[in-house]
Amino acid sequence: MLMIGIVIPTYNESENLENLVNQILKLDLPVTIIIVDDNSPDRTGEIADRLAASYSQIKVIHRQAKLGLGTAYKAGFDFALKAKLDHVLTMDADFSHHPSFIPDIIKYCDSYDIVIGSRYVENGTTTNFGLHRKFISRSANFFAHWILGMTVNDCTAGFRCYKLDSLKKVPLDKIRSNGYSFLVEMLYYCQKCDLSIKEIPINFIAREQGLSKISKKEIFNALKTIFRLKWQHF
Repeated sequence: MLMIGIVIPTYNESENLENLVNQILKLDLPVTIIIVDDNSPDRTGEIADRLAASYSQIKVIHRQAKLGLGTAYKAGFDFALKAKLDHVLTMDADFSHHPSFIPDIIKYCDSYDIVIGSRYVENGTTTNFGLHRKFISRSANFFAHWILGMTVNDCTAGFRCYKLDSLKKVPLDKIRSNGYSFLVEMLYYCQKCDLSIKEIPINFIAREQGLSKISKKEIFNALKTIFRLKWQHF
């Protein structure tokens, strides 16, 4: 039976976290939920600790400050590797990545190095995704395809499952970006390492509770990352 780690980075997700964890647990899958909290002022970390005290499948990594999405993922990857899990799945805490799609993603884990829950394949959809965010997302993907030769349709998707043995081939120490641009850079190196990638359709639901963490600075950093990767040597 596959052992899967689910990495959930959190920062001010007190309105969502408990409901999300409960829905994941209801799937009754062999998972370890790894919550990486960046010292959330709204006490998300305390909620995570309470859940961990109630469920042995839940582990919590507390960090002292808001250190960024990329390093949160790396902390989760490191935990999963040390725990000798088979796969690690990453997802947002705000229900934009709905737990109901986890079984569909896991179904392909044995056959591919990476499985991505994608908005931009046949039958992939978005809900409550305004024109501004659609433009940003589509633009980032366009530049990733055009400048970097990326072949994945949804390069900025964070709903991914990695085979941990395959992840060991990826030079994580070379990844310099730390916000949402980490997702593009991570996938760039995965493609360079010839990892096999499968995209499956999901419905991406823009957050209903809490505040979006996509800022103009994140958008700028994503574009800067794409151009940096174009001119650096692998």
